Amino acid sequence: MFKKMEKVFDIIGEILAVVLVIVFALLIIDANFPFLGNVEWLKNAFEIIRTYGSLLLIAVVGLEAMSKRNFLFQLIFIALLALIVVFLFFPDTYNSFIGMIGGN
Repeated sequence: MFKKMEKVFDIIGEILAVVLVIVFALLIIDANFPFLGNVEWLKNAFEIIRTYGSLLLIAVVGLEAMSKRNFLFQLIFIALLALIVVFLFFPDTYNSFIGMIGGN
């Protein structure tokens, strides 16, 4: 399913990794030596990139790895990734899901 996309995922993963290293470094340096000052929108942007960029990097690297596997493994990986995204963006869904299973 993703065999032709392996190189694309590789390049995107490399770019994301470099961007995340730079963002992590800037946030750590700013925590010790505040050089961003009162530029809250930039700090917020870096925090968003740090939070969601990590998930995106995991997804891209995982898709690259799954491009070498059979369809069943790809489907399982995509389902688990979708589960993470749903629970990340809709936390009440997790509580409802657990309530259905646990009977609470």
